[in-house]
Amino acid sequence: MTEPDTFTFSSQRLTLSACGWGDAANPLVILVHGAMDQKRSWDWTATALADRYRVVAFDLRGHGCSEWVNDGDYGVMDHVFDLASLVDHLGAERFRLVGHSLGGNIALRYAGLFPDRIEKLAAIEGLGPSPKMLAERNALTAPERLLKWVDDRKMKSARNSRSMKDFEEALSRMTKAHGHLSAQQLNHLTRTGVMENDDGALRWAYDPAAMGRSPSDISHEDFRALLTEILCPVWLAYGEKSWASNPEKDGRAAYLPNGRVTEFPGAGHWLHHDSFDDFIKKLSAFLND
Repeated sequence: MTEPDTFTFSSQRLTLSACGWGDAANPLVILVHGAMDQKRSWDWTATALADRYRVVAFDLRGHGCSEWVNDGDYGVMDHVFDLASLVDHLGAERFRLVGHSLGGNIALRYAGLFPDRIEKLAAIEGLGPSPKMLAERNALTAPERLLKWVDDRKMKSARNSRSMKDFEEALSRMTKAHGHLSAQQLNHLTRTGVMENDDGALRWAYDPAAMGRSPSDISHEDFRALLTEILCPVWLAYGEKSWASNPEKDGRAAYLPNGRVTEFPGAGHWLHHDSFDDFIKKLSAFLND
């Protein structure tokens, strides 16, 4: 894989880390990772695209080498603001956008707010909760939902990053969670996904408090309204064996005027790792079309 160049940019007084592959004169593709992930998990995708694009990925706040917020509150719209800050930093007018999971949700929101800037958008399992999950959430009263958020935030704020004595322990944990991946994938995702503590031990490179859902987030109705504003072609990719619901089957794809859905047989939530060859072939065709 090609090693990227690295740089930082500022957003809401935070310093965020980013990296890039390919010639800066080429058309721009921005990659947005998901929760508990980091920018270098895109290395295979970026390397495959870098011969014809300038590919840029960044660490979300609270992830990778980017700074953490001091109160543990990571709103999705704050991530959208960070993406907008990156776009401004790059001076980009028009570009292609790819996001996975939380990153896909961020990308869709950005595209709904700035539809004239996006040429193509690929969202890997980024539409958020399924109709079934939304119905379960809406069955709770407002006090029940907020009390659940209070309890969840207390738990996540009190949680420390998992400490691992060395790389071998971290690799063992990565293998246990994603043992179907190749040894090369597991090694790379572990090496780029850990940071060293002051005592020499390793920890996963994300803030445990960043996993909560803020009650101040926009409503699902507002999110759907943003989807209808997206003008560009949208490719929604889903894994057959993922926990996420296929939006073509549950009706959510209908909110995207120019959307289409591809399901990857045998793949899970990280389908861009599980079925990389098929994924990169289809992604390249979509971006190049």
